[in-house]
Amino acid sequence: MTPDVPRYRLNDGNSLPKIGFGTYPLKGKDGVAAMISALEVGYRLLDTAVNYGNEEEVGRAIRSAGISREDVQVTTKIPGRHHAAALATKSVEDSLRRLRMDYLDLCLIHWPNPSVGRYGEAWRALVNLRERGLVRSIGVSNFTEKHLRDIIDDTGVTPAVNQIEMHPYFVQNEMRAVHHDLGILTESWSPLSKRSAPFDQPPVVRAAEAHGVVPAQVILRWQVQLGALPLPKSATPERQRLNLDVFGFELDEQDMDAITGLSRPDGRLFGGDPDSHEEM
Repeated sequence: MTPDVPRYRLNDGNSLPKIGFGTYPLKGKDGVAAMISALEVGYRLLDTAVNYGNEEEVGRAIRSAGISREDVQVTTKIPGRHHAAALATKSVEDSLRRLRMDYLDLCLIHWPNPSVGRYGEAWRALVNLRERGLVRSIGVSNFTEKHLRDIIDDTGVTPAVNQIEMHPYFVQNEMRAVHHDLGILTESWSPLSKRSAPFDQPPVVRAAEAHGVVPAQVILRWQVQLGALPLPKSATPERQRLNLDVFGFELDEQDMDAITGLSRPDGRLFGGDPDSHEEM
């Protein structure tokens, strides 16, 4: 029996599960097996990207798991080299071919790449692709407030999602406030802070002991209570199950504040400042 995962309502009327499954860097047979396991455990949102190089594996896993396409939501992302309008359109069409799907549930611009200055073109292409029915919801990733307001002012269309780095060492208070004001859902990449995960930090340990859960569950529950949609990745079935099982307990205000208090000014995992970091 898979868990009943609650959902977030998006600003376009669609919805997403409150936790998704990150697929980077799962590839090949082992990657497909890990994704099938995640689907069997109960994940219904798989997050991929052109630059992950595993869209074919994502499609294969969904077909192999025997789950109806309508019951699984798939996200992919347009890379920086495809920001020109025609290339962005082709990028999505090529992703659909690799996935062997007729539509995407969510498509994001992976990074704004401001020195190139064409993220506005990619956004206009996504608006058009949504109108054509090839994408159900559209959003962005790693956008700052300026990048968001640029595309909203240009098109009148607000992204449904902005996927950003967010974890206890990098809480993103300012961007989450911007998202709240604009009605944008915050998705969190690297929600457990990867190899530097704060599993041994006292606020996390205390909460885990109090609720009889593991530290990763505490951090993911903290994410959800902040109104974010975390995208944890694990190839281990038991960890996949635990990462999804965070809806049977609630952190109190003291727990929440203490975990948020772990944030650092230099808490990014790498130099991923969207005003300077760019990926093609």
